[in-house]
Amino acid sequence: MIPVSYRSVSQVAGPLLFVEKVKDAAYGEMVEITNALGERVRGQVLDSRNGLAVVQVFGSTMGLSLEETSVRFLGETARISVSDEMLGRVFDGLGNPKDGGPRMTSKHRVEIVGSGINPYSREEPSEFIQTGISGIDGMNTLVRGQKLPLFSASGLPHNVLAAQIARQAKVLGGSENFAVVFAAMGITSEEANFFIRQFEETGALERTALFLNLSSDPSMERILTPRLALTTAEYLAYETENHVLVILTDMTNYSEALREISAARDEVPGRRGYPGYMYTDLATIYERAGKIKGRKGSITQLPILTMPADDKTHPIPDLTGYITEGQVYLSRDLDRAGVYPPIDVLESLSRLMNQGIGKGRTREDHRGLADQLYASYAQGKDIRALSAIVGEEALSRSDKKFLGIAEKFEKRFIRQGLDEDRSIEETLDVGWLVLDELSDSEIKRVKPELIAKYRKRQGRAEERG
Repeated sequence: MIPVSYRSVSQVAGPLLFVEKVKDAAYGEMVEITNALGERVRGQVLDSRNGLAVVQVFGSTMGLSLEETSVRFLGETARISVSDEMLGRVFDGLGNPKDGGPRMTSKHRVEIVGSGINPYSREEPSEFIQTGISGIDGMNTLVRGQKLPLFSASGLPHNVLAAQIARQAKVLGGSENFAVVFAAMGITSEEANFFIRQFEETGALERTALFLNLSSDPSMERILTPRLALTTAEYLAYETENHVLVILTDMTNYSEALREISAARDEVPGRRGYPGYMYTDLATIYERAGKIKGRKGSITQLPILTMPADDKTHPIPDLTGYITEGQVYLSRDLDRAGVYPPIDVLESLSRLMNQGIGKGRTREDHRGLADQLYASYAQGKDIRALSAIVGEEALSRSDKKFLGIAEKFEKRFIRQGLDEDRSIEETLDVGWLVLDELSDSEIKRVKPELIAKYRKRQGRAEERG
């Protein structure tokens, strides 16, 4: 299709241009906008009907003249050149090089608006991904092909945790290639430099493609950034047979950009001003994760979102929870207590955990040990709340035992160093250490033969001091 230019801009509303008398403009079509000074910026068609095209601008609309602005319709949707050479590179939110390297040139130039995987073509996830984080590996296991969001809040160390997972994540027991696609939306320059430095200093950048949309960049870029990242991940997974972990942070900033566009289009708002189609829009991102029958590669998603006002019923975490397969919940109370990472395992859930653990995947005592830790920690937290009312002196000896288990679980199992990469064996061994004060008869969720095989209380206690 031959590109056609128009000088019929009738209105500028925030990040949107309204162009009249346009023939055959297509939804998602890319445009090039030239102002009176000859400066050019890209945009994309959001709506087209009765000769009127609504264009979202990937840049500032300040100072655009209705008479002097030219809009050129390019006749193609947004595309990106993909290659395995994208690993080790840093890009901005529109896929342009940010590391001083050359632009990507490849015979593979694909549309970024992908679609969710057909349920019939999906292969059931089953392989364990080791993140090196005990709160995830031991209690809320991540499985290859899963989408497991991280629910955080303002001020919590979710970005630090995301960088640590990206550095440490690996598939065990296989020689398959493993890659990470990291997309950050609406972050500060300080946070962008932190991510780049973390990946460069640890050598993890070699297997990582970074897409960084800054808070100072146009918010419209945030709509494209996760789609660019997922299109890259799909190429790496299904064309070069990599197992790809996609980390998206922060989906709240993405949703805010979606709301901004909706308001500029004068759409009828839904819950808390967000568009009514936000559920569908989020699903088009999350459902691009998974494994496809007959393909060796896979895409695992770890979206991160900050809950506004720490409200888990807010539309963004609420809708995300419906689409994804569980959540990892960060606790402000644990963060105040100096526990990193502050993962609240009682609020967290991995719905595919049972498919990725057990004999031949992690260890045969994994499920029973996790259940026992859940039960003991929950009982200990209840007793902690009771002791705040009646005082610790009024507690029974058994109560004090479980109170100690809750303390040990937080300080020795959940807490770990910023660079501490625990193997699943180490995670499970620490879990047994937490239960050291319980007698074998009090451990009711682990089979007796597995208690005898894996407990080894005295040796482990002396070894770990």
